[in-house]
Amino acid sequence: MTQQELLDEFLSLPSAAQREVADFIAFLKQKHLPKKSAVRADENLQHEEFIGMWRDREDLAASTDWVRDMRKDEWSN
Repeated sequence: MTQQELLDEFLSLPSAAQREVADFIAFLKQKHLPKKSAVRADENLQHEEFIGMWRDREDLAASTDWVRDMRKDEWSN
C-alpha cells in the first residue's frame, strides 16, 4: 500500500475512527521510543550527596543483622 493509498483509506473513515487511528499512532510512537539507559541514571546518582552517606557506619556493616536486631529490640516489648 502506498502512502497515498493509506492516506485515502484514512480519509475515508468517519471522524471518530480517524481519531482512533491517530490515538493508535500516538500509542505506537510512545511504545517504540528508545528506552533511556539505566546506566545514565546510575551515573547521575553517583554525584548525589546522599550516596555513600552511611559508608563509615560500622553498625550497618551487616545490614541484615542490624535489621534483625532492631526488630527484636522494637517488637519484643
